[in-house]
Amino acid sequence: MAQEKTLVFALMDAPYESANTATALRLIDIAVRRGYAVKVFAYEGAVLLPFSRQQRHPNAIHGRSVEEENHLLTREVIAFLIAAAKQNGGTLDWVNCGLCVDERGAGEAIEGVRRGSPADFWQMAQAADNTLVIGTR
Repeated sequence: MAQEKTLVFALMDAPYESANTATALRLIDIAVRRGYAVKVFAYEGAVLLPFSRQQRHPNAIHGRSVEEENHLLTREVIAFLIAAAKQNGGTLDWVNCGLCVDERGAGEAIEGVRRGSPADFWQMAQAADNTLVIGTR
C-alpha cells in the first residue's frame, strides 16, 4: 500500500568514493519498500551511479577472478530500486544532471534514468514532503 509521501534525495558522490553513496542507497531502498514516491537528483560524480557500461573486474592484487571478486555494480542496485518501487506501489524517478553527464561522458544510463537539469531538483524539492541533500563532504 503506497504511502502518499514524496521524498527527494540529492546525491553528489561518484560510485565507490564514499560511504555517503551506500548510505543514500540504503535510505532510498527503505523508502521504495514502503511505497513512497522517491525522486533522486544525481549531480556531479553521482551521475555515474546508473552508468550502463559499468563492468565487473577481477582483483589481481588478491588473486581473485571476476566471479570470486563478485564486484557490486551500482547500476544494478539502481535497477533493483526502480523495480522495487513499482512492486511496492511507489515510484522512483531518477534524474541525472545533464551538465554533469556531459562533463563526465556518462550519457549511457540504465533504463528508467532520465536526463535533467538543476531546475528539476528545484521543482522536486518544492513539491516534496522532505528533501535530503547528501553532499560530498
